[in-house]
Amino acid sequence: MTPTPTVLFVCVHNAGRSQMAAGYLQALAGDRVQVLSAGSEPTDQINPVAIAVMAEEGIDIASNRPKILTTDAVRDSDVVITMGCGDTCPIFPGKRYEDWELTDPAGRAIEEVRPIRDDIKARVEQLLTEILPAGA
Repeated sequence: MTPTPTVLFVCVHNAGRSQMAAGYLQALAGDRVQVLSAGSEPTDQINPVAIAVMAEEGIDIASNRPKILTTDAVRDSDVVITMGCGDTCPIFPGKRYEDWELTDPAGRAIEEVRPIRDDIKARVEQLLTEILPAGA
């Protein structure tokens, strides 16, 4: 792991789960971690409900834009977290890969997305304890 680890969050549309996870990691880690997110089939905008539930947490992801997953993004990352994108993510030796099984918030009401957001937050907090040395 590099001194400033790079974490890449990947989901299909890069409009909900991966954006929420990236928002949490950026907010919690600041400049101690480089945060990337991408999608195997990105949409043209972030899910408005994802924006709303993150705003409830004081995290603004409204200006983010979905990005296409690239081989370079995976190659340049220390940790790759996938969220339902299947086998579209290239595999490189020496990387840490995790697949987080999370419900897709697309088309769901805000009351249904809050538990998804909270699950993501808990996973991001756990990830931080694993990738950053104590006191970092």
